Amino acid sequence: MSAELDEELILEEGQAANLGQQALWVLIHTLLAIATWALMMFAITAAHPDNVPVLITLALSFSVPFVVGYIFTRIKQNDMAPYTWLIGLIWFLIICLWILDMPTGPNQCFHCDASSKLFLTFLSPTEDSGLIDGEGRFIGTWPAAAWIGYGIGASFALKRKK
Repeated sequence: MSAELDEELILEEGQAANLGQQALWVLIHTLLAIATWALMMFAITAAHPDNVPVLITLALSFSVPFVVGYIFTRIKQNDMAPYTWLIGLIWFLIICLWILDMPTGPNQCFHCDASSKLFLTFLSPTEDSGLIDGEGRFIGTWPAAAWIGYGIGASFALKRKK
């Protein structure tokens, strides 16, 4: 009876240590994805372009971390790398709730309903809602796209390796 309890306790301790290691790897991949995105945004800013279209920045925010996630996961196989897309989704939903809670007024999405607030703040290629000083894409859309792109790239690297 005592040997069975000791064996169960050892298995539970191993699982707890494994959870800590998994959480650490998710954090590492999350930071790598956002650092990649930040370097990409710095490179765009350093080039001093007159006007970079929103959709090109969105595509770069997805594709550059996608490539980095693919390469890093191809080198260091880790099953936790694809879960960064969840971080991106959670981040985007938190920012969406923040936007929905904001009041509207002149120059700030006057007479907007909820769907208009979200579309104009995060997705519209031509207009802006004026909420959070017009930085909705920078704070919400592009980082989320980076985490999602990194996760998808990492999942492709895992599938190809196996």
